[in-house]
Amino acid sequence: MSDEPLIGRLLIADYVKRLDGSPGVYRMLDGESRVLYVGKAKNLKARVSNYAREGGHSARIDRMIRETRAMMFLTTKTEVEALLLEQNLIKQLKPHYNVLLRDDKSFPNIRISRDHPFAQIAKHRGARNDKADYFGPFASATAVNRTLNQLQKAFQLRVCEDATFNNRTRPCLLHQIKRCSAPCVGKISQEDYAAEVAEAKMFLQGRSAAIQERLGAEMAAASEAMEFERAAALRDRIRALTAVQTSQGINPRTVPEADVIALHMEHGQACVQVFFIRANQNWGNHDFYPKLNDETDAGEVMESFVGQFYTNRDPARVVLLSQGLDDPDLMAAALSEKVGRKVEIAVPQRGERAELVEGALRNARESLARRMSETATQRRLLEGIATAFDLDAPPRRIELYDNSHIQGAHAIGAMVVAGPDGFEKNQYRKFNIKDPNTTPGDDFGMMREVLTRRFQRLLREDPDRESPEWPDLLFIDGGAGQVSAVHEVLNELGVEDIAMIGIAKGEDRDLGKEEFYRKGRPVMALRHNDPVLYFIQRLRDEVHRFAIGTHRAKRAKAFTSNALDDIGGVGPTRKRALLQHFGSAKDVANAHLEDLKAAPGISDALAEKIYNYFHAKG
Repeated sequence: MSDEPLIGRLLIADYVKRLDGSPGVYRMLDGESRVLYVGKAKNLKARVSNYAREGGHSARIDRMIRETRAMMFLTTKTEVEALLLEQNLIKQLKPHYNVLLRDDKSFPNIRISRDHPFAQIAKHRGARNDKADYFGPFASATAVNRTLNQLQKAFQLRVCEDATFNNRTRPCLLHQIKRCSAPCVGKISQEDYAAEVAEAKMFLQGRSAAIQERLGAEMAAASEAMEFERAAALRDRIRALTAVQTSQGINPRTVPEADVIALHMEHGQACVQVFFIRANQNWGNHDFYPKLNDETDAGEVMESFVGQFYTNRDPARVVLLSQGLDDPDLMAAALSEKVGRKVEIAVPQRGERAELVEGALRNARESLARRMSETATQRRLLEGIATAFDLDAPPRRIELYDNSHIQGAHAIGAMVVAGPDGFEKNQYRKFNIKDPNTTPGDDFGMMREVLTRRFQRLLREDPDRESPEWPDLLFIDGGAGQVSAVHEVLNELGVEDIAMIGIAKGEDRDLGKEEFYRKGRPVMALRHNDPVLYFIQRLRDEVHRFAIGTHRAKRAKAFTSNALDDIGGVGPTRKRALLQHFGSAKDVANAHLEDLKAAPGISDALAEKIYNYFHAKG
């Protein structure tokens, strides 16, 4: 009997012997315990046994089976639970052989508060865990900002925070330009303001015709009464409401609420367009580009996209698709269970629903064509970099590094990543400079620290260098000194085969006269009109932007922080109570122990901890 461990098909067949017909989720793992694939099954034994049979698999599935060295199983009570668990695991683990949704952004909403006598209207992104009414989602910040701007003109609701509202003594600029009714200083009664809030909600719920009809009647009455200033104000409000509807493009008459999802695939790439229809209004669209494997069909892409898209979002009551699912009833049941109400999934064939899907499909087709054109251009530029700098092949992953600080204060390092698909923003990284041996303001030392931390982590997590996170080209902002410092780091770590180029501003530090430094090579420059030079300038500008933005955010946080933030047990609520009781963090630091114990919400033990913290620091 052979002592060789079972692998691939034989391993899977061995697992099948111990499985039953329960629904659940299975994971296939490689020799490094990395998840290759996550799948769900109504019957685990029947589903997994398909992988154990000889032949009949696509090349992709056959490769996956050969790479399998272990499996994991989780049983569930129902197939719906299995589907929900599968999509959560795919999001979390990002298996190589699953279709992956790469863009995990959240979408903004309009929020109208309910915990204040004069409600605030504002853009909101994130959890809905407070007392407020939410309207959305909108496809982009631009769409929600445009709508908010017009709603301010139409209803003049406040956008300021409660703290600002409570401390106003005179109207702000928004009141002067007729964007706010200035409830903060009593320019409008609570009853009249509440009426404006109610109408704003009606408009966002799609009941705009009644509002505009009433405003039109009021405008006519004001004009007849020769109240021309009031008539003009009402006219401006009607125009603002019309502008919102016009900017939304096509507003469906018979589809009050829907998510419209359309898929177009071409040459191994895919684009999914999602349109958000709420309150009979088009609240914008967004495109996604799922990561595909070879031989992935449209049905699998659509099913994976829908499942992953709604893992952290609530679906509309109706989800309209351009491509059918293998089991739409199962997906509808899973989404219904997730949100606690009925969700309908349909592939419409006629009527206004079909027109909406066709419009989304046209957008998907056009977006993918643009992206493929941009990708082709990007690949030509990468080939140009390989030619210009004598690289063995066009780089797949370029990492660019820069530092930012002011006289050594709030120093950070920044890493930007680019590849065949352009900038990969989910791969950007920031590094807080924290080595006590790094002299403040020492650019060479900071660059050395950043690169050491970056490549030590890569070596620790992937010593065999199989991950796509290993770069094949580094651009360093700086000249010979920075290049030498980085080269020293890479040599110490045993990473000597990654190409590295320093970018320094040339004569008179003029744009277009950049000089490029490479270890053991003469300084070189590119023609001022070379497309490759423009491309490198764009890369360098992006790492500058990211570094400076990160530095500013760190500096701003430092300005608004205080010593109370560093005391364990003092969260936002207790911090606020201490500041309200004593007036400032300095006064808290100088307070006697008995005074701290008398502060609201502060226990004797916490008072002693706060007192000891400040006195221990001297």
